Amino acid sequence: MKAMLLGTAVLGAMLAAPVTAATIDRFATLNGEAPILIAHRGASGYLPEHTIAAYELGIQMGADYIEPDLQLTADGHVVVMHDGTLNRSTNVEELFEARNGGYAVKDFTLDEIRTLTAEPTRTATNEYPGFSSDYPFVVPTFDEVLVWLDEYNAENGTDIGIYPESKAPYNAALNTAIAQSLSTHGYTEAADKVILQSFSFDSAEELAALTDSMMIDATIAQLGSATLLDGVFGMTYGGEFRSLEALAEYVEGLGVSISSPALGAEFISAAHDLGLVVHGWTWRPTSLEEAFAQIQPLIEAGIDGIFTDYPDLGRAVIDANMPAPVPLPAALPMLLAGLGGLAVLRRRRK
Repeated sequence: MKAMLLGTAVLGAMLAAPVTAATIDRFATLNGEAPILIAHRGASGYLPEHTIAAYELGIQMGADYIEPDLQLTADGHVVVMHDGTLNRSTNVEELFEARNGGYAVKDFTLDEIRTLTAEPTRTATNEYPGFSSDYPFVVPTFDEVLVWLDEYNAENGTDIGIYPESKAPYNAALNTAIAQSLSTHGYTEAADKVILQSFSFDSAEELAALTDSMMIDATIAQLGSATLLDGVFGMTYGGEFRSLEALAEYVEGLGVSISSPALGAEFISAAHDLGLVVHGWTWRPTSLEEAFAQIQPLIEAGIDGIFTDYPDLGRAVIDANMPAPVPLPAALPMLLAGLGGLAVLRRRRK
């Protein structure tokens, strides 16, 4: 397995900066284990998002899961793209005229999208020190990512999971295609570590039904904002509110915006009481100091998973909370070697 990568500047900061986390015997997560680390759109703070190279870098930085956002093309193929449009993260405007007033994914065929180059956004560039990949910066299909991840795990002896998102608004054809791809490529057992998510309440409910009917043992997570309404905790998206009790009828997890006013120890405890894991999105610290300041409070509150564009920084915070045989920060170089993936506690629907 390739060694986990960490930029020289970040490594220096970790060895020099004081560590604010204290090691503990047991996390406050639902299963008592460390929170899972999800590479948000891959290591998208460093390389063009949703490229296989970005996923590969995220894994080498210590991610337990990679997260592909999924959209349907004009000819019905599932491609990995966060936005409903192509122009923010690709060079589509250089190659094609606008269609129907824009560059919607649904207005372009797979063959057309294959001609595009994925471009860096935010703090990303086209290079990361010490890292190289055999994969160009292009838009992959969901099938291609599944095949690549299976081969990567087999080749490297890893157990990296996948956390696909069926993008809102609700799209029955997209949900069916996602489930079919998982089935076709053999991602059907709990050991395959599949977590399916959506902001659409209808999509999450439908994905639960689809995976049950197709014998796919996947966790379903509802995305949204943690909300306390009339004394009842729940999730809100698009002006709709559903209580945690109602959501627990068909999901096992919650993907919660870290800007949610209600997100904290009380909300997490209420979710845990119903057997629901809580994953927070999206942390974007650009220094180790920021990472500890932003992430540590929710680790202490019991968060079960961390979405971040900077997996190396997220891994540093999580690992600094792990029981260590020597005092920190002397243990940091050992922690940087990375720890194995940690599975979320699964609660199957009746």
